[in-house]
Amino acid sequence: MKRQRKKYLRPSHPWEKDRIDAEDAVLTKYGLFRKVEIWRAQTLLRNFRGQARNLLAASGTQAEKETRQLLTRLQGLGLIGEMATLDDVLGLSVDKLLERRLQTIVQKKGLATTMKQSRQLITHGHIAIAGRRINVPSYLVPLSEEDRIGFAAGRSFLTAKPERAAEEKAAVEEPAAAPEAPAAEDKVAEGEQ
Repeated sequence: MKRQRKKYLRPSHPWEKDRIDAEDAVLTKYGLFRKVEIWRAQTLLRNFRGQARNLLAASGTQAEKETRQLLTRLQGLGLIGEMATLDDVLGLSVDKLLERRLQTIVQKKGLATTMKQSRQLITHGHIAIAGRRINVPSYLVPLSEEDRIGFAAGRSFLTAKPERAAEEKAAVEEPAAAPEAPAAEDKVAEGEQ
């Protein structure tokens, strides 16, 4: 059985006003649920930077191979450009990482109007990538999958279910048709007199 480990580090000083205000701004901007999501992103970024620092200090064929692997992975995620170096990895910010989350991309593509709605659509199973439902808002979307994001088949909240749509249409037409029928009968009755 695999042991679960924490995927984030808490801040060393819990009551710093500047940090708390900055985290609140990020929380609001990206529609995050808790500050733990920010800490996870910071820890992931810290790991990327640490790996880049170690590779800058190392030399040899193994270091070159690991450098290519790290740069390829980050390019695939869309965090760095094609001609990026390890120095670019050291310059990454948490905002750049949060921009690659599924929740953010769904909202930017126009599938949701707000970040909160985007999160709700994802967690309720309405969003799919290449036909595969993803219900994790923090999923880091690779560049190769970005253009395949859309509504899940048969789960779009934009279209009502066929039975329900027919019932609603019938309910709307019945009251509108009822007043017209007596008016037509009155005219016929008046014409006969």
